[in-house]
Amino acid sequence: MKPTIKTLVAAAAMVCVASFAQAQSSTTLQDLLQKVKQEGSAQSRVNDQREAEFRKERADKQALLRKAQADLKAEEGRGDRLANQFAANEQALVDKEVELDVAKGDLGEMFGVVRQASADAYGRISTSIVSAQYPGRDVFLGEMSKDSKGLPNIKELRELWVSLQTEMTASGQVEKFETEVLNLDGGKEKQTVLRIGTFNLVGNQGYLVYDDADNTVQPLGRQPDGYQVATTQDILQASASDGFIPVYVDPSRGAILNLFKQKATMMERYHAGGPVGYTITVMLAIGLLVGLYKFLTLSATGAKMRSQLKNIDAPNTKNPLGRILTVYQENKAADVETLELKLDEAILRELPSIDKGINIIKIFAAIAPLLGLLGTVLGMIETFQQITLFGTGDPRIMAGSISMALVTTAQGIIAALPLILVHSIVAAKAKSIVHVLDEQTAGFIATSAESEKA
Repeated sequence: MKPTIKTLVAAAAMVCVASFAQAQSSTTLQDLLQKVKQEGSAQSRVNDQREAEFRKERADKQALLRKAQADLKAEEGRGDRLANQFAANEQALVDKEVELDVAKGDLGEMFGVVRQASADAYGRISTSIVSAQYPGRDVFLGEMSKDSKGLPNIKELRELWVSLQTEMTASGQVEKFETEVLNLDGGKEKQTVLRIGTFNLVGNQGYLVYDDADNTVQPLGRQPDGYQVATTQDILQASASDGFIPVYVDPSRGAILNLFKQKATMMERYHAGGPVGYTITVMLAIGLLVGLYKFLTLSATGAKMRSQLKNIDAPNTKNPLGRILTVYQENKAADVETLELKLDEAILRELPSIDKGINIIKIFAAIAPLLGLLGTVLGMIETFQQITLFGTGDPRIMAGSISMALVTTAQGIIAALPLILVHSIVAAKAKSIVHVLDEQTAGFIATSAESEKA
């Protein structure tokens, strides 16, 4: 309001100054006064009009201002409502995310169980001997177990169920089927194979193994003992009317049978002894041959001496007793002391041939365990050298040396036992022969002494 008044006063002052200047140029003061009044009235009307226009514009602006304020208030109210709705939506979104996480957790756990079950089933079925009869069962399970992101559908779940049920059903059945068997020489032969549940396959060669890498059936590299393999042929050739047929089954699904491939044979164990074992074997062979030779020769000598005893008057120089009788016959007329000396000399000549070779058996029997002990020491030395070089991480590296140590000990004992027995037998035979000679010699001397006294 104040600026408007100031404007009017300034305009009036300007009008007055203009009027005053005009009045100076007027001819009379009255005219000037009239003119000023007239111009003042006109100016007042202009000013009133301008003021009215100004008031009107101000009223319009105030109306616009009020309208803008009302709109602002309405928008602020709408903003508050939208903010509240946004907050509510945010909370609803959080609640939905939590609900989704819970739902995904249950489903993820279920699908994880399905994938784990399919992986277990794939590992079990792909290596099962049932796959030799029903090949291709593991393809679907392999793909299902590898698909870690996809979700299984009803069809896949049903096939998984059928596969597991088939495996369980086949585990209680004994069936025959035709299949190709890969021979150890590389050839193939189609033959009838018997499947005993999920445990073993048996064929004409005995126990068979299933190689899941190339889906082939082949004989076990090294079969068990003969009586165990014989049971597989019994059940393979049996019919349904034969009733129960006993058979040896590997309950570990072939794991125990595979161990037979690593089991050393008697020859492999023998060769594990190395040079020491060969030396012990040579000693054993020589000792047994010498013992056999002495047993035969002493038995023959004993037989001849028993025959000589039955014909004491006709000495035979082909046996020790005959040669003693010959000496007795040749020195029968000598005195007792001379005869005794002659007979002792004759006996001493016989002893080397009787005892010859017996001490060799005794020496071999004593040396064999010592050689075995030597092999044990050498084996342990080699074992410690391998421990120094390779450590104790792999026991198989030390197995060869330990085998040598133990095998040589066993070989030494095995060689010593029969050698001691043979030595005892032949020594007893030699002792019995010498005892007969001594007995007969003592008899001859006693007879000669009685003759002298008579």
